[in-house]
Amino acid sequence: MPGERPGPGEAITRLEALAAELDGRGWPARLGAPPGRLPRLRAANPDAAALAENIYAQPVADGTWWYWWPWAEPIAAEPAGAAEVITRALRAVTAAGPTP
Repeated sequence: MPGERPGPGEAITRLEALAAELDGRGWPARLGAPPGRLPRLRAANPDAAALAENIYAQPVADGTWWYWWPWAEPIAAEPAGAAEVITRALRAVTAAGPTP
């Protein structure tokens, strides 16, 4: 993830904001902050536990904070926008028959 590696405090605060946004949508999210590693938020589809991903919060070069997928692709800068993208990406695809 681009930018300097800041201390975990700001990242945790931002991940907690995203967790609250996901919780408001009925999506469980669990914060993890293991020593010596980047804090992360484990977001999971409530209807399909296998559809889950770790999310990170890190700043870019200009100091703007973003939420990131673990493969270093940015998601969004704001919790609501990130929650929208995450829930859309982790939504279970249902098999539906043809529509009339």
